[in-house]
Amino acid sequence: MSAPAHVPVMIDRVVGLLAPALAEPSSVLIDATLGLGGHSEALLQRCPQTRLIGIDRDRHALERAGHRLEAYAERITLVHAVYDEIPGVLADLGLASVHGILFDLGVSSMQLDLAERGFAYAEDAPLDMRMDDTVGHTAADILNTYPERDLARVLRTWGEERFARQIARAVVRERAAQPFTTSARLVELIRSTIPAPARRTGGHPAKRTFQALRIEVNDELGVLRRAIPAAIGALRVGGRLVVMSYQSLEDRIVKQDLAAGAATTAPPDLPVVPEDLQPRLRLLTRGAEVASPEEIASNPRSAPVRLRAVERIREEVAA
Repeated sequence: MSAPAHVPVMIDRVVGLLAPALAEPSSVLIDATLGLGGHSEALLQRCPQTRLIGIDRDRHALERAGHRLEAYAERITLVHAVYDEIPGVLADLGLASVHGILFDLGVSSMQLDLAERGFAYAEDAPLDMRMDDTVGHTAADILNTYPERDLARVLRTWGEERFARQIARAVVRERAAQPFTTSARLVELIRSTIPAPARRTGGHPAKRTFQALRIEVNDELGVLRRAIPAAIGALRVGGRLVVMSYQSLEDRIVKQDLAAGAATTAPPDLPVVPEDLQPRLRLLTRGAEVASPEEIASNPRSAPVRLRAVERIREEVAA
């Protein structure tokens, strides 16, 4: 099995945003979506006093990242967990807070490049799509067991697929003859179901369905809704959080949570804002930042990225 290509997205900007929070001795960084460890490697090089806690739900990613980061073995702790489990991970390590947290959301380069993981629609492969391939149901399970109405809901909600109802109906019809097991048959069904004019725009016709199935398999948006508040709660004052999203549903959740933390909760006519109603966060980016045209040209997977970052500026005020 060849090593998948891995080009970390917006790496200079990520390092530039997190490094100031990691300047003090014994600083701690959480890479909550470690993947193949490219961002973490750059941050460990730039910040020689920083300890890394690398979290990933994919055991294969943890193994590969461990090899990549072997030179920093004394400064790293790798944890098999889902990124909404940050509070439990910190409690197990005896830590109350950290200086920096990074989320690089979505599917990793390794998961995309290894056909047997079933994330990509370009190659025929088993319909798996589990980020942790040791637990949970697969994409094939969803396709073969969900009622038509639920399957249409998944495709419409998570994939923003206009033809969700038609695709769901076709899947239910075809699985009655033979269950779905690999991606090529699903791709062909989608291609034949979506009208020809619609197939000519918006990229590959299977893209939205595969995104929807992946999100459903891994509960990605449910995890994210729990993870961002948990990450904000884990930051110490002066700590920084960087989040990279790759589709609008993710970015909307991140935007709303960060904007809420950066806003006062005081009534607009209050002459003096009490400490407990002051913002907890300071926005470090104006809106969402995107990759440069040069980076997109050299690394097309950076094209959809939306990067947002904040700094924690006050502790919680006890009630």
